[in-house]
Amino acid sequence: MSSSFKFKLNTKGVGEFLKSKPVQKMISERANEIASRAGTGYEADTQIGQKRATGRVKAATAKKDNKKHNTLLKAVRG
Repeated sequence: MSSSFKFKLNTKGVGEFLKSKPVQKMISERANEIASRAGTGYEADTQIGQKRATGRVKAATAKKDNKKHNTLLKAVRG
């Protein structure tokens, strides 16, 4: 049985979706959740790159805490 089904990915549409406001909001919420679980000294931000929106959580003032206790890793795991 042969199929004539063809699929063509709309790469421009996918790129627009990955940068869209709803995706940015979802990423921002998730990054803020992780920063909140990590505690004081951790901060989150969201950026729009060439291909997609990204989120980042970093130890702003709690670098020693993160190094000693793997706080960010534990916060990501929930």
